[in-house]
Order: sequence, then structure tokens, then C-alpha cells
Amino acid sequence: MSNGFREYYFGRTGVADLEGRPREVGRAELREVLFGEVVPGPEYDAFCRQAALRDWFGWFFGAETFLHRRKIIRHTAPGENGIGTATQAHYDLVYLRGGTDQVLSAWIPLGDCPVERGGLTYLEGSHHRVLREEAEGRLKRPAASITADLPALAEEYDARWLVADYAAGDVVIHTARTVHAALDNVDDRVRLSTDIRYQPVDLPVDQRWQSHWHDRDGL
Repeated sequence: MSNGFREYYFGRTGVADLEGRPREVGRAELREVLFGEVVPGPEYDAFCRQAALRDWFGWFFGAETFLHRRKIIRHTAPGENGIGTATQAHYDLVYLRGGTDQVLSAWIPLGDCPVERGGLTYLEGSHHRVLREEAEGRLKRPAASITADLPALAEEYDARWLVADYAAGDVVIHTARTVHAALDNVDDRVRLSTDIRYQPVDLPVDQRWQSHWHDRDGL
């Protein structure tokens, strides 16, 4: 199903051909299509609510699940900066303070994503340190973005950055306290991915995340 949505996305936005080769598209036109049609559209919603995802989260939580409406699609061409592109090192809970911490993120590559195309990388064991420092009230960096200097952060945490070649159909689940970042895209194709968040339906929900994603929504 990921390849089907990938074809829809590239066909509708025009940011790449069906093989992922980047194309030029006006930013105003892209913004109108992306935030006015694709993000709130039924195709994206159906992809995020497909049984393979919904049922896994239901199994994991052992409860009825809730999908946050704010769902993010990122396309990154080589060397590109702008709408929905790469993110610096961070952990998701800094964006989701208004609800439960029992929320899980699913990062989904839409199509193959070898390392050179700029997939996610995870700081090994980082959730343990984040949980401890938050509990002790001594977290040094409460800001959303920690740093763009990934080697220095790994040295500070005495940990490795973990990365892999991802393939169409892969899904990576991480907790709200796991430090992660996107690598640079040094390939010749556009990297397309989405990140969505599920939680148990009976736990507090961050209401700021119940509107469709927009790059100017302030979150």
C-alpha cells in the first residue's frame, strides 16, 4: 500500500516522477496542493488507518487506539531545505506535552530508502537517559530540536547512531522519548516518508495535535 500512496503523492504534488527523480514545482502551488488537498485528503487518511497499522497498535497497547490527526509527510530531494524536509535531533515528547506520554510514533518510508537517501537514525538507548533526566528535572535541553551535530551528541550520550537501509513496506516504531534525526539525502532520488502517532483512546490527548498538519502551525 505504501507504493500506491507514493504514486498518488508524486503524481498529485509533482515534486518527483514515479521513479523518485526530483522535479521543479512552484512553492505556492505545492503548498496549496499539499496542505489543501493531500494532507486532509481521504487517500492519506486511509493509508494511516490501514488495518496493518491500526491492528498492530491495538495489539501492542491492548486497548482501542486513537490516531492523532496531525500527521506529517516529508519529501526531501538531495540538498533540499524547505517544506516538510529533514529534522534535527529531537525526541517527540517535547512536541506532545499536552497529552499522555504513552504515545508511539510510526515512521514509514514511502518507497525504498537506502541510507544515502536520508532515512531516520536513532540514538541507541537514548530513551533511558531522557526518561531519567526528565524525572530528575535536570534535562539540559527542553527545546524541540537538540542539535544538528549528530557525532557530538553521540559522544555526549556515549552511544551510537543506528541506521539501516529501509525498504517499501517497512515501519519503524519509536517511543516519545527516543532521540532521533533525519540524515541528509545525498542520493539522486527524492526521499518520501510519513510519521504518524497512535495512543490508547482512553488516555489524555494533546489537543494541539488534532488539526491537520501545516508547516506554519507552530508545532
